[in-house]
Amino acid sequence: MLAMSEALYRKYRPETFKEVLGQGHIVRVIQESIKMGNVAHAYLFSGGRGTGKTTLARILAREVGCSGNDLYEIDAASNRGIDDIRELRDAVSTLPFDSPYKVYIIDEVHMLTKEAFNALLKTLEEPPSHALFILATTEVEKLPDTIVSRCQAFTFKQPSPSILKKMVINVAKQEGFTLEPTSADLIALLAEGSFRDAHGVLQKIVFSSKDKKISVEEVESVTGAPRGEIVNQFIESIDKRDLSAGLSSLSDISKEGVDMHVFLKLVLHKLRSILLLRFAKNLESIIKEQFNDEDFAFLLNISERKGSNINAATLSELLGAYSKIGSAHIPPLPIELSLIRMFGDEGA
Repeated sequence: MLAMSEALYRKYRPETFKEVLGQGHIVRVIQESIKMGNVAHAYLFSGGRGTGKTTLARILAREVGCSGNDLYEIDAASNRGIDDIRELRDAVSTLPFDSPYKVYIIDEVHMLTKEAFNALLKTLEEPPSHALFILATTEVEKLPDTIVSRCQAFTFKQPSPSILKKMVINVAKQEGFTLEPTSADLIALLAEGSFRDAHGVLQKIVFSSKDKKISVEEVESVTGAPRGEIVNQFIESIDKRDLSAGLSSLSDISKEGVDMHVFLKLVLHKLRSILLLRFAKNLESIIKEQFNDEDFAFLLNISERKGSNINAATLSELLGAYSKIGSAHIPPLPIELSLIRMFGDEGA
């Protein structure tokens, strides 16, 4: 059983290149460069949070022979000034303790001040042969071009829902739990392309589970995600152009305290699946794996209906509402306005 103080994302953090998921385009290049002895003096890892930038940086350090004594991890969010970088620059010149390289991992490097960037640039321009820098950032556009141009840059992809699904199923199994496929799908969707967030969601569920089999209802309860049937009711109201039913569903969801971002994300996931079932029949088996039998039958039935109101314009309208929820004083309001616009004269 997982110790209360032990986080899943730490326990199952990849330790080798082979264990890294979803970043094969980066792993292959770095592995080959190490094999050929062409290690760069500076790497830049950019990408969304929880995509494995720091993890791969640590693996890279280990693969070039850097020991714990010569590995330095710096959080630029709290060490962002010129004095911090000057101190680093002075330390870089000393030889490693017991490794071929001194490796400096600078996380959230975009947080450095302008003066700190200028100081770092001087080090990157003429680094000692034993120094290796790995810069990590979620906001590469904030980095000066002079810094970027002196690094070997790699962009990390967000893991796909299928990769996250396989990961959480595997982790749950190693922890002695069984995840229903639809439970894993929901966790993967809620993780929003982040390995760390997927681990975090799974951990909350594992800690609160009363048995070893995790149902989709249990995931909904622990995460605060809306019940599947109420999502389907909302989709049915759109398909039938029933404004009253759609607004009633939103009211019920608000009373339950469901996060509107999460609700609309699940709605959009199902609406997208309906359109794919309608226009890409070859994807039917893939889509079927993402839902339980009842949900899949529901989506397939709507996709085959003549004159359905679920179309590209519907999806586009609700995508716009999703982007506005965070800034809305009343969270359901952007969705309510979208419903009224979609139903035209019936709701105006």
